[in-house]
Amino acid sequence: MAQGTAQRERTLFNVDQYPAFSDLELWRLASVEPDAFGELFRRHARAVHAVCFWRTASAATADDLTSVVFLEAWRLRDRVTITGDSVLPWLLGVANNCARNAERSARRYRQALERLPRVDARGDEDEQVDRLDAEVSMSFVKRALDALSDSERDLVVLVLWSQLTYEEAAVMLKIPVGTVRSRVSRLRDKLQHSLIALNTMEKESS
Repeated sequence: MAQGTAQRERTLFNVDQYPAFSDLELWRLASVEPDAFGELFRRHARAVHAVCFWRTASAATADDLTSVVFLEAWRLRDRVTITGDSVLPWLLGVANNCARNAERSARRYRQALERLPRVDARGDEDEQVDRLDAEVSMSFVKRALDALSDSERDLVVLVLWSQLTYEEAAVMLKIPVGTVRSRVSRLRDKLQHSLIALNTMEKESS
């Protein structure tokens, strides 16, 4: 779009109007109005961060990955066509991919560290108590997730954690809605039993 046309379109909107816009409208407008993309970030950053935290069990990594997800969305805003009324399913798909890549990189990094001499490095833990507590809890839950297949983890993250509708998850994963419903129902029971078993093991070992 020519610069003059873009400038004229910018004058039609102000930030106060954006909450009344749908995701689809904001996505289309973001190409000429960066503040519209900012509204998408305001709406969905927390859900994206939650997925990244769920997948990595690291608050710091989730912070970084959330930035990566929205940078990727900004980069692709002119090339990606959003289907449906919400951009969140697509953003969570990007978040899933970023988290998987981060997990692979983290494994390689840990393997490299294991080959190095041990160094006793102590930080100021008092400033990070809340984050560490959250990560311990998330790490416990992640142990149950590790026993699931990739497709099962996707459903847990998208439906049970991020609370996408069955229909939105079906569109994102390209499977029938009925399949999503039946798999999620089985996953609820599977996770419940896994968490109970892990909790029992934890108590017995303490």
